[in-house]
Amino acid sequence: MITLPRRIAHLDMDAFYASVELLRYPQLRGLPVVIGGRSDHKPVMQADGSLRFSRLRDYVGRGVVTTSTYEARALGVFSAMGMMKAAQLAPDAILLPADFEAYRHYSHLFKAAVASITPQIEDTGIDEIYIDLSLLPEDSLTLAKRIKQAVFVATGLTCSIGITPNKLLSKICSDLEKPDGITLLEMADIPRRIWPLPVRKISGIGPKTEKKLISLGIETIAELAQAKLGFLQTHFGRSYSIWLHEASRGIDQRPVITCSEPKSISRETTFERNLHPCIDRAALSEALTHLCKKIAQDLQRKGYVGRTIGIKLRFEDFRTVTRDTTLATYIADDISIRRAARECLRRVPIEKKLRLLGIRVSTLSSPHSLPQISDSTQGELPFELHEQN
Repeated sequence: MITLPRRIAHLDMDAFYASVELLRYPQLRGLPVVIGGRSDHKPVMQADGSLRFSRLRDYVGRGVVTTSTYEARALGVFSAMGMMKAAQLAPDAILLPADFEAYRHYSHLFKAAVASITPQIEDTGIDEIYIDLSLLPEDSLTLAKRIKQAVFVATGLTCSIGITPNKLLSKICSDLEKPDGITLLEMADIPRRIWPLPVRKISGIGPKTEKKLISLGIETIAELAQAKLGFLQTHFGRSYSIWLHEASRGIDQRPVITCSEPKSISRETTFERNLHPCIDRAALSEALTHLCKKIAQDLQRKGYVGRTIGIKLRFEDFRTVTRDTTLATYIADDISIRRAARECLRRVPIEKKLRLLGIRVSTLSSPHSLPQISDSTQGELPFELHEQN
């Protein structure tokens, strides 16, 4: 039997959220635009029929940037950056609130377009997928152009694609020629194209590992590839050291997983200001209710029910606490989720102000043919007022 060489593509939509907004507001093309405002930052229709857009300089609060256009990135504004810091860097940037319903719609459109070419897709996020091209007859460049054209016709949006022998390299390469780029790479190209890059370009090396590697004199992927395995093991765990050793050489045997089930569904919110558990309990209760309703909608849309409900709290000193409870039966409605979340919150002494609240539903299953057992989980939230039915 002849084994065909692997050809794995990673497709990454270009500045996805911002690009969807530019479809809605084409007059903003070429301008620095930041996504991450609140609902009151929606454009306002003026008397002459034109739209008045909010500016980043007007933002007050403690939110973070969801994403930004490439023009805003050129000014130093990137996702996960604090909005107030972003306002200092780009005060004149246009500010828009996030519209996740629209982003999910366009996500479905681009994935369906790719699926019309090949079903060998691993869905890894709202704006990215892996594609196994190994069995397709066309050459890689032809396939990349065909996929990009299908995505553009379906959505009006551009994407960038990296095609290499494995997922690790393709993930790196899809970012090399952004936006609207194609990068093809073979193993022989690693010393020239991959090794000069900083170690953070390897997906799986986070800020803490990068900082530690730099402290050890390892800044580039080439320097990581040259490091002895024994040296790495003195500073990192055995399995992680082996992974670093192989990743720096472009070794990755992971398959493209075309059928995967989510392990959990979660939502969280970071408050504009730290909320006091007593003084601000109405706002906390409202946030809890909103999160539970959103998760219930997510479960319904994706066709799941869950048994394990968890909460995540981050206090003003950045200490993070999680708790969860597993119920006797599967649930998917917001009232049951909120009731279980309150049970978890009863187990946490809430003595400091809160900056973040999160809810998670796990132990997921399809609702079909599940036994219905009454759930008697009760309890009151320390800062909860009344249930809103």
